[in-house]
Amino acid sequence: MTVERRDETGRHTRMDRRTVLRGTALAAGGVLLGGMAGIPDGAHAATRPKVYTRADWGARAPRNKIEVVGRGPTHIVVHHTATANVSDTSTSHAAALSRSIQRHHMDTNGWSDIGQQITISRGGHIMEGRDQSLWSVEAGHHVLGAHTANHNGHTLGIENEGTYTSVTPPRLLLDALADTCSWLCLMYQLDPDAAIVGHRDFNTTGCPGDELYALLPELRSIVRRRLRKRLGHPVGVAGAEPAPEETPTYPEVPETGRVAAHQHGPAVGERDTSV
Repeated sequence: MTVERRDETGRHTRMDRRTVLRGTALAAGGVLLGGMAGIPDGAHAATRPKVYTRADWGARAPRNKIEVVGRGPTHIVVHHTATANVSDTSTSHAAALSRSIQRHHMDTNGWSDIGQQITISRGGHIMEGRDQSLWSVEAGHHVLGAHTANHNGHTLGIENEGTYTSVTPPRLLLDALADTCSWLCLMYQLDPDAAIVGHRDFNTTGCPGDELYALLPELRSIVRRRLRKRLGHPVGVAGAEPAPEETPTYPEVPETGRVAAHQHGPAVGERDTSV
């Protein structure tokens, strides 16, 4: 499968997705995990962007106890919410968006809580998602969410407000996404070339939209440069490999799948036992 993006002159160029993601993963030794080892004291605090807590946006208490596992995720999955590309960039709108998503996930889907761990608004406001997500990142743990079918046990989901099938995300959102991914890769010692993926890398879906998906190589590059600058060396330990079930399946996304019903899901599969 190929993806298109615009170069500096505005022309479209094509990149083979398997080459971009799988090749860089092998070159870097796969997804690299190591807890907090090798991170200078205070580095995580210095790189953590402003994240609004659940209390800040008025989250409801989860219906059931949220499951937290004592290890970090192997991948950061980029999504779009497949909602309107609104012009309201206020913090109050971002909070209302999180409440709306949580209400849909709990009352319509019947889940215990909001599905994703992080939500970023079009105004670039970063919101904590599922209960205990922020604490878990700081502790090197992982909250089991509901955002990527059959892979919620090892992936952290970032929902980006908007629909990006044919529209480029706003700069405020992209900057916040880069800040968030840099922080998460540092905290979990993840190689951004292998760890930062799109929802369609695991499931047959149009998410996160062609335009946002085509920007993921640039996002990985930005995060990689930031980590190298801060640490003085690539993050992680060379040679680490993800388990087979934790590796993206690189499915082709059929044209028939690029319809409204599949612009966002699937979020839960038969292997997901805690939603």
